[in-house]
Amino acid sequence: MTSPAQDFLTQFRHQLRPALGGLFFSLLTLVFGFGIGIGFGAAEDKMKGRLAASAAAVRTSVYKDNDAAIKANLDKAWSYVKRAHLHAGGLGATAVALILLTVALGAPAGLTRAISLGLGVGGLGYSVYWLLAADRLPGMGNSTAAKESLAWLAMPSSGAIVAATLAVTALVAARMRARSTD
Repeated sequence: MTSPAQDFLTQFRHQLRPALGGLFFSLLTLVFGFGIGIGFGAAEDKMKGRLAASAAAVRTSVYKDNDAAIKANLDKAWSYVKRAHLHAGGLGATAVALILLTVALGAPAGLTRAISLGLGVGGLGYSVYWLLAADRLPGMGNSTAAKESLAWLAMPSSGAIVAATLAVTALVAARMRARSTD
């Protein structure tokens, strides 16, 4: 005979299976953010140098030798690198929490799988979007153009995160309504 705690763990493991893919991508998002953070400490000058080299390659053709425009875009690109780091940490941690909440609420397997993948893949995609925008900006000379060139990644990634978060919110609301009628 098993204890109630053993029964709970067995059931939780079974309910967790559909969420494993999303959890994997959520953890990968955290690792991505940690990697950028390590880069800040270990190779910040190289990272900034790579961005500067990209701007220097188009100094005349894109920037028309305008040093102020180059500096402004390099500063903006660096802010995008920091944004990628921050989004990865925030979205990765939020995704793990919301996935575990979805599992704990006992959502059906298909819904759990969809929510977890939306959160995990969406969080990673959106974090990568900001790093790619940072990489493209100095060579393109225009932050709007750099971001718009990656709309194919930003829009579905952010949409997946929002949709999955709304789905978890709906699950919580449904559970609250069910509790109030008990």
